[in-house]
This record gives sequence, C-alpha cells and structure tokens, in this order.
Amino acid sequence: MNSGIALLLIFGIGFVAGLRAMTAPAVVAWAAYLGWINLSGSHLSFMSSIWAVGLFTLGALAEYVGDQLPSTPARTTAGPLITRIVMGLLTGACLAVAGGVSLWVGALVAAVGAIAGAFGGYQARTRLVRGLHVPDAAIAIPEDLVALGLGFLCCLEIAKSHVAAALAILHVSSRWWS
Repeated sequence: MNSGIALLLIFGIGFVAGLRAMTAPAVVAWAAYLGWINLSGSHLSFMSSIWAVGLFTLGALAEYVGDQLPSTPARTTAGPLITRIVMGLLTGACLAVAGGVSLWVGALVAAVGAIAGAFGGYQARTRLVRGLHVPDAAIAIPEDLVALGLGFLCCLEIAKSHVAAALAILHVSSRWWS
C-alpha cells in the first residue's frame, strides 16, 4: 500500500477516536477479530481476541449513552481528551501494523488525528446545535454514525490494500512458474 494513503487512513482512525473514544478501538477490534486486518505476530494481536471485541464494544455502547447525559464533560477537557489521544495511539498503531507502516509513526499520526477529531467534532457539533436550533441528540446520533462509518472505512481500505497486494503476488508468481 502507498504509505501516504496508509497514513491518511491512520489519521482517519485517529479522527474517529477524537469523535468517539471507544468507537475507534471497537471498530479495530472487530476488524481484527473478523480477519479484515492482520495483527498476528505483533504485540497488538490481543486486539483480535473476543475479549477485546467485547470490552471495546461495551465501552462504545456506554459512551453513546453517556454522551447524551448533561453531566458528561466536554471531549476537549483534559480527561476525555487524553483518553481520545490514547485510543488514537492504540488504533493508529494497529492500522500501522496492518498497513505495513512504522508502528510509532502510525501511532503518532493517529494521535494528531484524535486531537483534530476532538476539537473539530466539538466545534462542529456545538455550532450545528446552536445554528439549527435542534436538541443535542439530533446532531450527536448522526455523529455516532459518522464515526462508525469512517472507522470501518479506514479498516476496510487497509484490508483491501493487502488483498490487492496478495493477488498481485499470486499473479506474478503464477507467471514465473508457468
């Protein structure tokens, strides 16, 4: 895979972590569990376990509910922001391993994506709620769906690149042996 495209997808999963801290690892865990991305042989292989899928999926569901509570702090305050950065580091490292990019570069690119997602998502949501004069949930629920969709898109694009590379290798090797 072109490393520039891989880094863009890694930034994207970080952006997802900035929007919804637990959605990014839930999506990556599902992608690893289903075999869409390969983390075997790395220190991140635990993400393909049913335990990681269950834990992060429950975390994401709890976050969707908690996000609607008036007592939930803004994602840009210290605690929620640090959580988003850490989840960006984790998920970026996973997609970096799966995409053949340096783990540390991927983690850092996703951390930057998480910061962009947190602040960009916060600004977009608050401005849309005020500008459209709608309840917060009218923007929050579509934001959840955007985070899920973007997360799966990033994982699937990383996966597709490896399928294309494998097919190219098979094609070349079949011509060589003919």
